[in-house]
Amino acid sequence: MKVSAKAEYACLAVLALARQGPNAPPLRIRDISESHGIPERYLVQILLHLKGAGLVVSTRGASGGYQLAKHPESISIREILTAVDGPDDSSRETPTADRRAAQILNRLWDRVREAERAVLDQTTVAALVAQATPHEWTI
Repeated sequence: MKVSAKAEYACLAVLALARQGPNAPPLRIRDISESHGIPERYLVQILLHLKGAGLVVSTRGASGGYQLAKHPESISIREILTAVDGPDDSSRETPTADRRAAQILNRLWDRVREAERAVLDQTTVAALVAQATPHEWTI
């Protein structure tokens, strides 16, 4: 699986927004950019894609910025990747030389893509935030 820089930055931005919590003020582009090393101009374009997909909302003004449009539990990583890179359309043509061997390989690649899609669909933003959040243990 190849993940574009745009997709990785989009995931980092959404995770930053999710860590803010639902009642936090909007997060400024500059804050996301500085904390994750994402060029601001590039981040603006990424956030516009995410906004167009209904994953984030923006607020204008001095205290403006971005927030998640949905709960982190309802945003899958695949939604983010699709929002910035478009749908996964990785169909392949079968070469004519050795059709049987190519068909066998194509079935394998299809199974790999299905497994990949399943993992991306089942992995939510909330699950990744929970993994990144340190746990306090009381004994």
